Amino acid sequence: MVTDTTTSTGPGRAPGTKDPKVAGVLLAAGGGRRLGGRPKALLGHRGRPLIEHAVRSLRNGGCGPLHVVLGAAADEVRARAELTGCAVSVNPDWEEGMGSSLRLGLAALSAADADAALVLLVDQPGIGPEAVARVRLAYRSRTSLAAASYGGVRSHPVLFGVDRWPDVAAAAVGDRGARTYLREHRDAITLVECADVAEAYDIDTAEDLGRLE
Repeated sequence: MVTDTTTSTGPGRAPGTKDPKVAGVLLAAGGGRRLGGRPKALLGHRGRPLIEHAVRSLRNGGCGPLHVVLGAAADEVRARAELTGCAVSVNPDWEEGMGSSLRLGLAALSAADADAALVLLVDQPGIGPEAVARVRLAYRSRTSLAAASYGGVRSHPVLFGVDRWPDVAAAAVGDRGARTYLREHRDAITLVECADVAEAYDIDTAEDLGRLE
């Protein structure tokens, strides 16, 4: 299913209905193996650590509360990055891959009384608050499942209604994060086109560093 929420003024609920609480989950635990062991959270972008850019994208896109999952060089990230207003968890098993960080992030939201979680990766600086806001507005119910698309290709951010969290966590193993779950439930995903406001490239290799400012 492809949905364009560019002109949407709300997530399709009746007037007076309480807005959903969509928590932001930032996965920022990676050690940058292909970058010579430089933690991605601390890569420089516009004069500040890359993680701050991702936090602003979630916050300015309307997500809250915000939860950040750290791993590699967690103490250094805490010392150098401005994470005020974010709950922070440290994944001791970050080397196992993204799946463990996703599980930890969702588990940390158990007491947040959130209706959904919107998941963003720290190494995608081309994704800003506009794309976050569009995907957030795709929330319809506790079983919502939505993702940004770029030219029809699914990517991040991804939104999971709270009723889906247990199954998402159970499927999050290794470095695949939610990919297995999303593949198995692709017919239920609402795709939100974001190519006009964002780019979904990753900072994975030394060549990719040229995309940072």
